Amino acid sequence: MAELVDVALPSTMVTAESEKTGLFAPYEIPPGAFDEWIDASGAPRPAVKKAFETLGAMPPSELAHVQLLAERTLLNQGVTFSVYSDNRGTEKIFPFCVLPRVVSAADWEILDRGLCQRVRALGLFLDDVYGPGRIFREGKMPADLVLASKQRNPLFHGVKPCGGVRIHIAGVDLIRDGDGTFRVLEDNLRTPSGVSYVLENRLISKRVLPRMVEEARIQRVDLYPAKLAETLARVSPVDPEKTTSVVLTPGPYNSAYFEHTFLARTMGIELVVPDDLFVDGDCVYVRTTRGPRRVHVIYRRIDEAFLDPEVFRRDSLLGVRGLFRAYKAGNVTIANALGNGVADDKAVYPFVPEMIRFYLSEEPILAQVPTYVCARESDKKYVLEHLEELVVKAVDEAGGYGMLMGPTSTAEEREEFGRRIAAEPRKYIAQPRIELSTCPTWDDAGRRIVSRRVDLRPYILTGPDGPWVLPGGLTRVALREGSYVVNSSQGGGSKDTWVQKP
Repeated sequence: MAELVDVALPSTMVTAESEKTGLFAPYEIPPGAFDEWIDASGAPRPAVKKAFETLGAMPPSELAHVQLLAERTLLNQGVTFSVYSDNRGTEKIFPFCVLPRVVSAADWEILDRGLCQRVRALGLFLDDVYGPGRIFREGKMPADLVLASKQRNPLFHGVKPCGGVRIHIAGVDLIRDGDGTFRVLEDNLRTPSGVSYVLENRLISKRVLPRMVEEARIQRVDLYPAKLAETLARVSPVDPEKTTSVVLTPGPYNSAYFEHTFLARTMGIELVVPDDLFVDGDCVYVRTTRGPRRVHVIYRRIDEAFLDPEVFRRDSLLGVRGLFRAYKAGNVTIANALGNGVADDKAVYPFVPEMIRFYLSEEPILAQVPTYVCARESDKKYVLEHLEELVVKAVDEAGGYGMLMGPTSTAEEREEFGRRIAAEPRKYIAQPRIELSTCPTWDDAGRRIVSRRVDLRPYILTGPDGPWVLPGGLTRVALREGSYVVNSSQGGGSKDTWVQKP
């Protein structure tokens, strides 16, 4: 998940006035922010005009009732996640706002092309890292930066995954800046989560806003499970028709266990825990009531460090002994492939545009956030001199941890981070703070519609024929006023993402 941190809003707000009525009056947009629904003049953007008129005309009690119905549906369907920051593993409903995030067909066409381009380049980079290393030999990227990544494992050098695919499932986090430009914030190429909420959010929208969904002319998202099952079967070491695929979960205490069960059920394949699997003769088998059955594809939702105590963490209780031997022999496909973490290392992120130029001979379609890599002496010097202006991130942390939000930090915090960067510069990058776009969100306490910051995680599946982008994605929303935190574990929620048909 993207690392977005809570900061105070500026004291002045811009309020667009011209067409806002009903629940949209007043509707305040933070200075410098791009609003997904309302333009600078106060008029609704063309893609949301119908939704604006329908929802804005509702009495507060009616929209509050719709929101309540959505929350009850979440509860009844068990759409939850576990929060471990409270040391109790509390099970919570994933917060949901009934007001959708709408993406125009024109915007989505650009995103679709840009995401496919990006994932193709990252896959070629991984092939190169664990193969000939051309990008280093030709001086397009510093080899020492990649060799120093904690996510790079020499064991994977020369190991080619079945079907030639490494990034079967990608989740690419996007933000939209003040000019309305989508920018990649980070790549998630190991075990990206959240797609189950995309599908559940759409079911809830259809249930509580059926007419709006029908009239909105939006693309379907319910094809994802079948598309994922097909993608996995097509990278099998045997005939796809004879393939046995499984979802490997660490178990019900994992924070994303709902998603693991959801995907296994909707794909029509088995959900297994490590004890259900064993390796014999460099092949993987699942224990069944009818005896062992060969497994050809494993969609893992376990970090690779815990997958096989024979070669990785010896103390792992979540692994399958001998799994890496079977993988290396080409007898089982593991999705995502082992070793992908080197490509979503935050210190590698700034070089993705150069990867696109190098491997694809194309210019990048999607923009990024300007990034300083502290492993480079000139970047480190600049960061240390401008800590009060920058957001500093640890390259191996997630969920908003290991960060310094420079503009709202104290002198003591900056001093501490300065020492950390000086001691271990490879562990840190820094970026200017980008104002996130906002989206109308229901405020139940105030019985009104308010603007709240959002990001977007589209999901990309890649098979032998190349990438396919789910026409939707997980829009995460910072529910608290003034917050930049979209992470569900820190008070964030989600919205249904409506991608309009061309």
